[in-house]
Amino acid sequence: MGKKEWLKRLPMDLLMDIVGGTIFAIGLNCFASPNDIAPGGVSGIAVILNYLLDAPLGASILGINIPLLILAWLYLGHDFTLHTLKTLLVQSVIVDSIAVYLPAYSGDKILAALFGGVCIGLGISLVFLRGSTTGGTDIVSRLLQRRWPYMPIGKTMILVDAVVVAASMVVFRNIETGLYALISIFVSGSVIDTVMGGQNTGRMVLIVSDNHTAIAQGIMEKMGRGATLLNATGAYSGAERKVVLCAVRNNEYPRLRELIKQCDPQAFLITTNVNEVLGEGFVSLDAKNLT
Repeated sequence: MGKKEWLKRLPMDLLMDIVGGTIFAIGLNCFASPNDIAPGGVSGIAVILNYLLDAPLGASILGINIPLLILAWLYLGHDFTLHTLKTLLVQSVIVDSIAVYLPAYSGDKILAALFGGVCIGLGISLVFLRGSTTGGTDIVSRLLQRRWPYMPIGKTMILVDAVVVAASMVVFRNIETGLYALISIFVSGSVIDTVMGGQNTGRMVLIVSDNHTAIAQGIMEKMGRGATLLNATGAYSGAERKVVLCAVRNNEYPRLRELIKQCDPQAFLITTNVNEVLGEGFVSLDAKNLT
């Protein structure tokens, strides 16, 4: 992504980071942490560290992500790393400075797990919609997928969450704490899947444009996605032209639409939701068979 494009997107990206970070912080500070619920992943580790060492939640989340960000910078690209770092900085500041003044819920722990999961899932989803991530397991999954393309990533992430939940039961000395955490993880995952349209779903996009070459190059270079040029003939004019075909994740679509708009504001765009996208850049076909 060019510097001008990045600066143009920055205000809306920051706004979504702030809104998403605030909702996430409400779930973590008001519902999860006060009730000793470790909602899996880096957030769950932060809750455990907060209990043991009184370490700030936001600073813990950022600190745990630093080595992951270094690996992401080396192997996943600078754009991805900078977007994630921006989101993590905003999220950490909100968690440690704003959300701490919100009242902690101390009622029914099932309600705490439910509402905590909803808030955490919704907060993360809003960040995903702008093409960014909150680091943690998202970085881990991409690194593992890069190193071992056929590894069943979904099961690996479940294993990571299971380890965090098991550790929380030991630390908090309460089996029910782990059960509440599982509820929270399930709810947050369901919210993310609902908002984003599912983990392996995506969008198939057909683009009719005289600037098809520039659009295809932009998709490959700026988004890291593949593009296919299809031969087409206009039914009315009989003119030969090219149609760009590509598949993207739901959270990448706003970025793709903006890219197309910059290349050709008059482009004709056809978008359809697809239930499953498999192959390079997504979940591999062999990995799907292993899950």
